[in-house]
Amino acid sequence: MGVRRSTKLLNAGAFISPTLLTALAGGLGWHFSSVLLRPDTAVFFPEELLTVREGLASFVRSPFTAQPGRWAVRWADGAGAVQRGVVGPPLPDGLARDGRARVGPVRRMWVEGPVPPDGAQVVFDAGLYDPDPSAHGLAFIEVPVDTALGECPAWFVPPPAEDDAATWVITVHGRGADRRECLRVLPLLHRMGFPVLAITYRNDVEAPASPDGHYHLGDTEWEDLEAAVEYAYAAGAQRVVLYGWSMGAAIIGAYLDRAKRASEVVGAVVWDCPLLDWKATLRQQAALRRLPPGLTVLASTVTRRRIGIDFKRFDLPRRHPAVRPPTLLFHGAADTAVPAGPARALAVSAPDAGWALRYIEVAEAEHTATWNADPPSYERALADFLRPHRPS
Repeated sequence: MGVRRSTKLLNAGAFISPTLLTALAGGLGWHFSSVLLRPDTAVFFPEELLTVREGLASFVRSPFTAQPGRWAVRWADGAGAVQRGVVGPPLPDGLARDGRARVGPVRRMWVEGPVPPDGAQVVFDAGLYDPDPSAHGLAFIEVPVDTALGECPAWFVPPPAEDDAATWVITVHGRGADRRECLRVLPLLHRMGFPVLAITYRNDVEAPASPDGHYHLGDTEWEDLEAAVEYAYAAGAQRVVLYGWSMGAAIIGAYLDRAKRASEVVGAVVWDCPLLDWKATLRQQAALRRLPPGLTVLASTVTRRRIGIDFKRFDLPRRHPAVRPPTLLFHGAADTAVPAGPARALAVSAPDAGWALRYIEVAEAEHTATWNADPPSYERALADFLRPHRPS
């Protein structure tokens, strides 16, 4: 019976017309492209908390619940609000290994914040701090950055001393994130004397939408960064350090390649889990969704036609930007969102182009979680890199 059923299915498949197959493939390609381009603020809760007892939390094991370092844990309460707590690093569990992987729950100390109920669906978030620089007791003001699409608000955190204003740090968050991404490193930047401008860009919740309502993957967002650099320059900055996470790095890369004054004003760049090759990232995302490899090519073609992007300009290991300031690059070896391969390739190709680039790979770290895995080591490397650029 099993053979007969399989044969019938096979024969039925033979009657699917090439036109229908093409339409199905095109629909999948359009859907994958839409997932990439559509701004989406929905929060999902893919992990499961088992219990919290006497400050010890147990989670169903997954690559995220077992991540090293401190993480925020978020969940929806009964009123529909999202709550936040913080957990410490995973504790040694002493459990047997099943092949190469550990089995059984992940245990972590509940460090701070309210406690969710047993069995809650949660999400692990590398962003520990809410809601703004006041989380660190830092004074700030919200300033309007005038862009071609309208005002994009930014947090401005002034330096500790009034005369420390020569070099600003401008932070650029990743796709689907927001300017809170900078809060982990903000205290260090402040102690070092940098004024910090944490920007928004088109399609952020607080910022204007792009004309078509789509992300353009850095291909137009860099213009909003250019407006922020000009804002800093008009406010007294003589040089800027550009600091980007994930797609924020793609935005910075486009700025370095296209902005007229990039060579004059950019003194250094810091990238955390940077998106340096969109096609490589799409291949990884397709693999995570168990999609056919050929669909990546189709989705890339659809995306290119929808927003007019030239993906070759976003292959930085092979096509370096026109301006190449000293750069510090962190990447997680376990990054499932943006592959580390392009970062490794850039670290190899940069010296031949006269690009002073230091690459630090963090074992087991997920996407934009290189700070979380080992904050002291991350901040030592960051401080050493930024010291020559600090305000004088």
